[in-house]
Amino acid sequence: MKEHIFFKDGALFVLDQRLLPFREEYVSIRGLDEAERAIKEMVVRGAPLIGIVCGYGFALEAKRRWERKGGLDEADIEEISSRLRNTRPTGANLFWAIRRMEDVYRRCRREGNVAERLLQEAISIHGEDVETNRRLSLNGSELIEDGDTVLTHCNAGALATGGYGTALGVIRAARDGGKNVKVFATETRPYLQGARLTVYELLEEGIEVTLVPDNHVGVLCAKGRVKKVLVGADRIALNGDFANKVGTYMIALCAKRHGIPLFVAAPLSTFDREARDGSDMVLEEREGREVLYLDSKPITLDHTKALYFSFDVTPSSLVTCFITERGIIGRPFKRHISRLLL
Repeated sequence: MKEHIFFKDGALFVLDQRLLPFREEYVSIRGLDEAERAIKEMVVRGAPLIGIVCGYGFALEAKRRWERKGGLDEADIEEISSRLRNTRPTGANLFWAIRRMEDVYRRCRREGNVAERLLQEAISIHGEDVETNRRLSLNGSELIEDGDTVLTHCNAGALATGGYGTALGVIRAARDGGKNVKVFATETRPYLQGARLTVYELLEEGIEVTLVPDNHVGVLCAKGRVKKVLVGADRIALNGDFANKVGTYMIALCAKRHGIPLFVAAPLSTFDREARDGSDMVLEEREGREVLYLDSKPITLDHTKALYFSFDVTPSSLVTCFITERGIIGRPFKRHISRLLL
């Protein structure tokens, strides 16, 4: 698959995911304004990738201000952090990356190369994410059996991360291990991340994928066509409740009803140490306009009211296990999650 994020000549370049799979165009990010816009307007999406872009945006803005003013102060750092925090409120990796960048600034602020240190930290966040996903995927591949048909929702592949992917990374690792795996990918309305991005990635990888409408999950589970459900996560609470693309909760209920295991693949950076359970999570509510249009074309009457939560919370009671870079987390989730986060 074409490289979707890279740093070159003092700028970050990201593939505009709104245009995939039919057009491959890059957007350049050289400071806070561009990073903020790329995250808010869904040029990039996926919790790990948002964290990475946040790190680069923070560092590039710090470098720009350092060169313009000859230094950085707490007011600069607070403004940068605040604006990035307000881009997407649900994904834990965004806030995790901001904390990392703030920590580097405070450790190195009296050094003459603090801007360079911040950039190196952003590069480290990116590189670590790719390796984390590889380890996570190898761990998760042990849960996939030869001949499995796996249902996934939204996009949790390389495009949602720094590279390789989480849920789709597990499928890739299972395939690379010699297992025959087939995939059902939900469309994932209204942005169609499944139809546009997951199908694109899996076809590029030579993995058999069938696209299904979101409302087909029930009939597929009832007919025994689905053996495993495998999704990513945007935030995971200490008790195992997790936020993911809206629609995940309904899929989890369906899987539970039919005795189908639900696996959640996510790095430890997605776990929120301050969220006791799902009630502590803020669920992003996006503009209803995004439901009323498809590729800039209206799909209903003018003045129609619309509601769109970008995420929902799935309770831990519906989860079989979590797949992380440090291993599989089983029950009791609260005890094991707390130990892993020490």
